[in-house]
Amino acid sequence: MNALKITNKNITREPLLTMADKIEGAWIGVRIAGLLLILSGWKSTAVAKLFNLSRPSVISWIKRANEEGVISIEDKPRSGRPGKLDEKVISVLEEALSKNPEEYNLSRFRWDGVVVVEFIKKKLNISLKPRQARNWLKKLGYVRKRPIHNYIQASDKGVKEFRQSLKKKF
Repeated sequence: MNALKITNKNITREPLLTMADKIEGAWIGVRIAGLLLILSGWKSTAVAKLFNLSRPSVISWIKRANEEGVISIEDKPRSGRPGKLDEKVISVLEEALSKNPEEYNLSRFRWDGVVVVEFIKKKLNISLKPRQARNWLKKLGYVRKRPIHNYIQASDKGVKEFRQSLKKKF
């Protein structure tokens, strides 16, 4: 019996590693797999190449595992300033995002980073940058889309005539 192989061309190392970046906790599984490969005799260079990491990263995994044991696989809390948006602010923002910005006397018809910054400043007196607001929109599951412009006065006949007039005539 032959071993099963992945034949789908879309499944390669890069998209899988990209998914590991998106899924919370996936890198813990990658660390476990890496340490299992080290235990089975793989070199740190080969493991680093397999997971598209730097060799020093894999070496630090090994050192931490030797010092701390199995607990070293889990992520440690990282230092840094806590975010400005707590659960109360998030709930207010989610409620607002379910409605039109015009209902809050904002001059736009679609939510984006700038509008969210303006809303949070007016409603909760919290200052954010537009990039931070876009990050929060993304975390809440909203995506940025460009508006689709339809010109009502354009007819199919007129569009065809315009395109034909643009074509080179030899």
